Amino acid sequence: METDTVAIVGPQSSVIAHVVSNIANELQVPLLSFAATDPSLSSLQYPFFVRTSPSDKFQMEAIAEMVEYYEWREVIAIYIDDDFGRNGIAALADQLAKRRCSISYKAAMKPGATLDDARDVLVQVALRESRIMVVHTYPTKGLEIFSMARYLGMIDKGYVWIATNWLSTILDAGSPLSSDEKENLEGAITLRIHTPGSELKQKFVSQWSNLTRKAGLTGSSGMSTYALYAYDTVWLLARAINEFFNQGGNVSFSKDPRLTELNSGSMNLDSMNIFNGGKLLRDNIFKVNMTGVTGPFSFTSNKELFRPTFEVINVVGTGFRKVGYWSEYSGLSIVPPETLYSKPANRSSSNQQLHSIIWPGQITEKPRGWVFPNNGRQLKIGVPNRASFREFVGKVPGADSFRGYCIEVFTTAIDLLPYAVPYKLVAFGDGHNNPDDTELVRLITAGVYDAAIGDIAITTNRTKMVDFTQPYIESGLVVVAPVKEQNSNAWAFLSPFTPRMWCVTGVFFLIVGTVIWILEHRLNDDFRGPPSKQIVTVLWFSFSTLFTAQRENTVSTFGRIVLLIWLFVVLIINSSYTASLTSILTVQKLSSPITGIESLVNTKEPIGYQLGSFARNYLIQELRIDESRLVPLNLPEDYAKALKDGPSRGGVAAVVDERAYMELFLSSRCQFSILGQEFTKNGWGFAFPRDSPLAVDMSTAILKLSENGELQRIHDKWLSGIACTSQNTKLEVDRLQLKSFSGLFFLCGLACFLALLIYFVMLACQYCQYYPNSEVASESSRSGRLQTFLSFADEKEESVKSRSKRRQLEVTSVRSIDQDASVNGSRNDRSEIYSNRVVSFGESV
Repeated sequence: METDTVAIVGPQSSVIAHVVSNIANELQVPLLSFAATDPSLSSLQYPFFVRTSPSDKFQMEAIAEMVEYYEWREVIAIYIDDDFGRNGIAALADQLAKRRCSISYKAAMKPGATLDDARDVLVQVALRESRIMVVHTYPTKGLEIFSMARYLGMIDKGYVWIATNWLSTILDAGSPLSSDEKENLEGAITLRIHTPGSELKQKFVSQWSNLTRKAGLTGSSGMSTYALYAYDTVWLLARAINEFFNQGGNVSFSKDPRLTELNSGSMNLDSMNIFNGGKLLRDNIFKVNMTGVTGPFSFTSNKELFRPTFEVINVVGTGFRKVGYWSEYSGLSIVPPETLYSKPANRSSSNQQLHSIIWPGQITEKPRGWVFPNNGRQLKIGVPNRASFREFVGKVPGADSFRGYCIEVFTTAIDLLPYAVPYKLVAFGDGHNNPDDTELVRLITAGVYDAAIGDIAITTNRTKMVDFTQPYIESGLVVVAPVKEQNSNAWAFLSPFTPRMWCVTGVFFLIVGTVIWILEHRLNDDFRGPPSKQIVTVLWFSFSTLFTAQRENTVSTFGRIVLLIWLFVVLIINSSYTASLTSILTVQKLSSPITGIESLVNTKEPIGYQLGSFARNYLIQELRIDESRLVPLNLPEDYAKALKDGPSRGGVAAVVDERAYMELFLSSRCQFSILGQEFTKNGWGFAFPRDSPLAVDMSTAILKLSENGELQRIHDKWLSGIACTSQNTKLEVDRLQLKSFSGLFFLCGLACFLALLIYFVMLACQYCQYYPNSEVASESSRSGRLQTFLSFADEKEESVKSRSKRRQLEVTSVRSIDQDASVNGSRNDRSEIYSNRVVSFGESV
C-alpha cells in the first residue's frame, strides 16, 4: 500500500476482508475478493469492496429451500463464532424465517477451538430435538467436527448433515481424503458453486493441468471453483482498467491529511496515498459484462453477481454425486439452471425437484428430522377442567391426564408435525363449575400457559389476544326449548296453504273459467245458452280443471293455449298440496311458541346459558338482552330441569348454547329441540400465542386429518350417540306461501290477458267488417252502438257469417237488376233514335 496501489485482489478470509476494506475505503482503492463470502461485506459500510464470487447469502437461501423442500421446520447451526460464521448464520436465519422455519439452537465455536471444544459443543447439540445440522465453518475445522460427530454416533440414521461450500472445496481441491475422513462424511450434503461447461473453461483446466504436471505436482491439481473465480477476477480488473484509460482516467494520488497527522512509527502510514481515480475504476468494475471461465460474468444493482447458481452434492462412498441444482431464478431443479433461463421463472413447490439422496446410515428414506429432546422445555398447555359434557374434554379421575374428543384431535394432529413438541397438560378450573374459556385464553398472553386446547370457541375478542388454529369442529349458537306434539284436527286438510294462497287460487279458478267462456262463447255450443246455464258452466268448468274432468271441449286456439297453461299450474299446485298434506298427516309434528332467536329476544322470559360460555356476553352486548333475564346453568341436568320447570316455576323459556353441546344434550332428551337456525358462525380451535409457528403447523395438521377422514373417525368415536329424535319427527311444518307460486300465477295471468287482448282486437275488426259504417252511424246514441256491438259479440260467429253472406247475395242481385234495367233503357233509346233517323231520312228522300 506504500507503493501507490490502484486495486487490491484478495484477501481470501472474510475476517481479514473487514479490516482491509476499511483501509480501501480510506484510500479509495477497489478491493476485489473472490473468496470473502461474508454477506455483510456488501453493505454500504464498504463502498469499495467488490465481491467476485457468490455471497453466502445465496447458499444460505439454497439451504433454506432444501429445508423447506423436505418439510423440516427447525435446524441446528454449527459455526465458527467470528464475522464469517456469525454473519453467514444470520443470513441463514433470515432465509429460514421467510419460509416459516427457524434455527432452534446455535452451536457456536471459538475460532481456535480444539477437539475437546468440538466435543462439548456436539454433546449439547445431541441433546436437542432437531436432527438437521448445518455446518458453516472453515475446511480444517469442518473435518474435525465431522470426525467428532462420528465418534459420538451422530453420523447415523435419523441425522441430516448439510455443509456449506467449504466441503465441496475440500472435495475438489484438497488432498485425497483418508478412508476415515470419507466415512465421517458419509451421507452429508454440501453445495458447490456451479460453473457451466464451456470451451474456454476446458481450455483453462487443461492448461492448468499441464502446468501442475510440469511443476512435478502429484494428486490433486488444487483447482476449485474459487480458483476459477480468481482467474476471472484478474481479467475483470484488467478490463475495468482498460476502460478506465479509455475514458481518460489518470493514475494520480494525493495525500490523506488524517494519515499524515498520525505518528506512524514503523508502520509508515503517512506514506499511503489516496487513489484519485478510485471511484471511476470501481464504477467501471461494476459495469464490466464479460464471459469468463465461470460463465457469464456481470453484476446486479446491489453489487452481487448476476444469477448465482449452486450444485447440490451428496457425499457417497469414496466420492460424491450431484443430486440437483439451485439458482435464484428457478430454485431447486434436476436440470442445469442455464437451460431454464429461456423459460418463465417457476418457483412453485410442484416445480422444485432433487434426485434421491443417500442419508447418513445408508438410508434413502427422508429422515423425520427431529426426536424428543432429553433436556427440552415442555410446553405448559392449559385444558378446561369441565364439569359438563366430558365427552369433549374430561379429566381422568385420579390422574393428571385428560380424555375426550378435543384431546384426541390435539394428540393426533401433533403427531403429524415434522418436529417434536414436548408438552404437559395442565387443568384449568376446579372440575365442579365450567371454567371461563376467555380467562384461559387471556392467561396465554400473561405467560401462564404456552397454549390452550379444548372446547374453546373462536370469537372476535379472543382472536385479538391469541392465534387460533384452523377450526376442527363447527359450532354456532342455537336456541333450545321444550316442544310438544301437535295432533291433527278435523280441518287439517286446510293446513297446507295459507289463507291468502287459498283465496288467490280460488280467484284464479274463476278468472280462468271466465276467460275460457269469453274465448269459446261465439264458437262453442257448450258455452252458449241461458245466463243461468252459462254461470253454472263457468263454475263447473273452472273447478273441474282441478281433476282434469271438464266435460266441455275447447275449440278455439286461444282457449286451448290458456287451458294448457292453467292445467300446468293446477298440476304444480295439486302436487304441492298432496305432498304437504301427506307430511302433515303422517309425520309427527312438534310445536313451540318460540321459533328462533328473534322471537326469544322479543319476549321478557328468562334465558339459560352455559356457565363460562361466551354466549352470555354475546346475548348482552350483541342482542341487547337485559342481564337480569340470563340464568347461568352448569350441568346438562340443570338444562333439563330449568326447561321443564319453565318461567312459571323458576326455570327458563329456552337455553342458548353452542350446537356441539346441544346436539349431545338432545341425543337423550326428546322433549326438547333446536328451534330456528344458528345465529352465529364459529368453531373450536386450539389457542397459541400471537405469531406462533405452532398455530400454523397445527392448522396444517388439522386439515390433513380432515382430508384423510381421521377427523370424522374421531368424531364418530366420541360423539356418535343416537339421537332420540326420530327422522320422522320435526317441528311444525311451514305452510306453503303465496310467494312460492307467484311466478306460476303471473304466467297464467299474462296468458289470459294476452289472449283476451288479441281476441277483442280481432272481434273489433270483424265487427267493422260485417257492419258497414253507414249502419253504425245510423245509430245515434252511444248506448245504441254499444248495444249493437254486444249483440254482435253475443251472436254466434256462424250466424254472423251466414247473415253477412246473405246480405252480400242480396246486394249482388240488386246490382244485377239495376244493371239489366240500365241496359234495357239504353236499348230503347237507341231504337227511338234509329226510328227517328229513318223517318228523317225518308222525309228527306
